[in-house]
Amino acid sequence: MNGTKKIFLPLIICFLLVLMLAAIFGSNGLLELNLLKQERDTIIKKNNIIQNRNLALYREIERLKYDKDYIESVARHELGLIGKDDIILKVKP
Repeated sequence: MNGTKKIFLPLIICFLLVLMLAAIFGSNGLLELNLLKQERDTIIKKNNIIQNRNLALYREIERLKYDKDYIESVARHELGLIGKDDIILKVKP
């Protein structure tokens, strides 16, 4: 019985060591869990950026639909249009 204990204890220790290594480095281990958490966090950040951009675009669309001053401002700055009361000055070089 004493010889059995000498063999049994190292076997249990080896088994626990292998089990611990599998829990850390295995296909569903702690390292993969940490990688998945990092990937999730990155996706959440990208999603928040996209949501904020969508909100800004929605607000701009609403202003383009209903805010005449904003529409005029966009037409002047982006399209180079002038108003009916504007005076154009041509400067000779």
